Amino acid sequence: QVQLVESGGGLVQPGGSLRLSCAASGSIFSINSMGWYRQAPGKQREFVAAITSGGNTNYASSVKGRFTISRDNAMHTVYLQINSLKPEDTAVYYCNAEIIVVLTTTPRRYWGQGTQVTVSS
Repeated sequence: QVQLVESGGGLVQPGGSLRLSCAASGSIFSINSMGWYRQAPGKQREFVAAITSGGNTNYASSVKGRFTISRDNAMHTVYLQINSLKPEDTAVYYCNAEIIVVLTTTPRRYWGQGTQVTVSS
């Protein structure tokens, strides 16, 4: 019914930038919060950033000042601008969204399949 598809990952040198995108599609009535998590090899998935439908944002302390989350409500898309990349930012980045499907009233959290970000010289 609902799909989240990420794009924009890749290999980048330290200090570089990337812009990740995540588009939601399907039988969507409304989307509450949207956000990004990441999982590095051998580590648990961790919160990166989130944004409400009204535009309020929240960031993990490790990325504050370097990452910027934004969204286009009309396009059901969330973005993550990543600047000043560090090797420790290497991870699979997952987007998620709290979505109310058409003809339902209960929001449910959906996840994308992930996009790899590798920071290396």
